[in-house]
Amino acid sequence: MLSPSAHVDTFARDNLPPPDLWPQFNLAGFDYPERLNAGWELTDGMVEKGFGDHTALIGNGRLRTYKELSDWTNRLAHVLVEDLGVKPGNRVLIRSANNPAMVACWLAATKVGAVVVNTMPMLRAAELRTYVELAEITHALCDTRLMDEMVACAKDSATLTSVIGFDGTSNHDAELDRLALEKPVRFTCVPTGRDDVALLGFTSGSTGVPKATMHFHRDLMIIADGYAREVLGVTPDDVFVGSPPLAFTFGLGGLAIFPLRFGAAATLLEQATPPNMIEIIEKYKATVCFTAPTAYRVMLRAMEEGADLSSLRAAVSAGETLPGPVYDEWIAKTGKPMLDGIGATELLHIFISNRFDDHKPACTGKPVTGYEAKIINDAGEVVPDGEVGRLAVRGPTGCRYLKGDRQSAYVQDGWNITGDSFWRDEDGYFHFAARNDDMIVSSGYNIAGPEVEAALLAHPAVAECAVIGAPDEERGYVVQAHVVLSDGHVRDTEMVKALQDHVKTTIAPYKYPRSVVFTDTLPKTATGKIQRFRLKDQ
Repeated sequence: MLSPSAHVDTFARDNLPPPDLWPQFNLAGFDYPERLNAGWELTDGMVEKGFGDHTALIGNGRLRTYKELSDWTNRLAHVLVEDLGVKPGNRVLIRSANNPAMVACWLAATKVGAVVVNTMPMLRAAELRTYVELAEITHALCDTRLMDEMVACAKDSATLTSVIGFDGTSNHDAELDRLALEKPVRFTCVPTGRDDVALLGFTSGSTGVPKATMHFHRDLMIIADGYAREVLGVTPDDVFVGSPPLAFTFGLGGLAIFPLRFGAAATLLEQATPPNMIEIIEKYKATVCFTAPTAYRVMLRAMEEGADLSSLRAAVSAGETLPGPVYDEWIAKTGKPMLDGIGATELLHIFISNRFDDHKPACTGKPVTGYEAKIINDAGEVVPDGEVGRLAVRGPTGCRYLKGDRQSAYVQDGWNITGDSFWRDEDGYFHFAARNDDMIVSSGYNIAGPEVEAALLAHPAVAECAVIGAPDEERGYVVQAHVVLSDGHVRDTEMVKALQDHVKTTIAPYKYPRSVVFTDTLPKTATGKIQRFRLKDQ
């Protein structure tokens, strides 16, 4: 039974999947009051606990305390309600890079009871439009530096009626900021139910059609009170740094929810390149880092050249497979383990992880408290230890797709089927084997091959194409496009660049094919279906 909703706009609750398709939830140990607002818990609630003078956010050249963050988000909340007419339950899209202003906007929208959709700055108008249409988004808050694609998206939208800019730098010189300056620093948060939807996390499916995962206010607290408390042991003295976009639930958890839940500080970088992260770690003595193995490789090389990363007590690797050599070298250089883990947007964050006192190479670890996992075959039967099968998980968080889209494919018999192949050893440790779908994981980003194919096929020179993931030492995998050109077009470096540039302007640039292979034909079945697995074997 769901707690009473505070949403006036009932879209989110109306579009939850049918209850019989939900996974089983284990909420033991996660007892929250019936009325729970995650935005209040992470700001005003922390001030009430005595953290007002502690640093909450670091970014754009300044430090902000919990009291300053509380005041800032309350001013913004007043604008959302009084000037923009946001009602509890309305969907609010936020478009920004990782910066303090994005966090403030997310918290403010959560305080007013909105359902937030965080998005990456690299998304183009067409991708944004898909989100807007699926979630029937009504309001958008956009960094003024990224306004062009947002305006283009809103131009023909039937639902998106309000787009307002904020200043993602430290100047506070945009319409939203100017309105906020005139508002009081106290705001009575909407008394949302613990089971009210607070966040929609979009995930690219293997088909390229995004799905929205639905997360309650309680879910945002669970990932902190579970994984962050148990595995990371976060304290108010911690300083977080990392590269995942806040638009990813992995990034939102690791760079906002986890630190703010425990009175710690979060450093936010718009350009979270390894050199920039190294600089931040050295300057602010960061203690917890979230990034992909690709970045840790660079950090290891930097340490050889004299970089001081000794303040790091926790290096969390997720987003792609952690190679054994990177793990071994990190321990050798730092004396501290690298924490491998696996999570999913559907379950919000990490649910299997190594521990500081229990870890080994090429091993993802054991379930976080409250979660259980098993390895099954295609018939849903548990396979013997040592045998590769599908990973099934259940616990305090779980999959709820907006409108139930593909819910029955992800949730079976009360378990979340993650799309990953794993095996379990006789001691109960879980080991990653492979992805089950056509998703390409490159430097921690999930890229759907069919989406890249669709972008390529829109170019007049492309007659046919197929996209696969090609192994890459630095990035894990890169997008590789096998292209059949239309008559009259030349296979040369200029054509490669033209196709790459075309993809970059059509969809998010990180999805472009770093490798382009021209071919006369593509391998197909008798019925004409492209056999991508044969391309991987070439």
